[in-house]
Amino acid sequence: MTRFRDPRQFSPTDHLASEAVAAYVDGELRMNAYLRAARHVSECASCAAEVEAQQQARVALQRSPEMSMPSSLLGLLHQIPHCTSPEPGRSEPGIGSGLRHGLGSVVGSRFRRR
Repeated sequence: MTRFRDPRQFSPTDHLASEAVAAYVDGELRMNAYLRAARHVSECASCAAEVEAQQQARVALQRSPEMSMPSSLLGLLHQIPHCTSPEPGRSEPGIGSGLRHGLGSVVGSRFRRR
């Protein structure tokens, strides 16, 4: 007789993915997923250590001062979506595509200039 496990349960060799650990710590999981993860973390020392490390990183980031960067770096970042590809007429997917306002505007919203 073959015994099937409930697919919503973790097997002893299953572990939380790093994305799941971050979502668990940040409170972004739906209730059922959160409860499954909490149960697993309570039984798995490896995942409990990952959760603890993620919590410590989260607290450290929250306590960190605002970051700054040289204005010259911010200027270079603003130029990224405007750079041309090495070969004329050939575009490289992912280089500048989808960046309407430039990477610098995104970065500039998080960092202050020195």
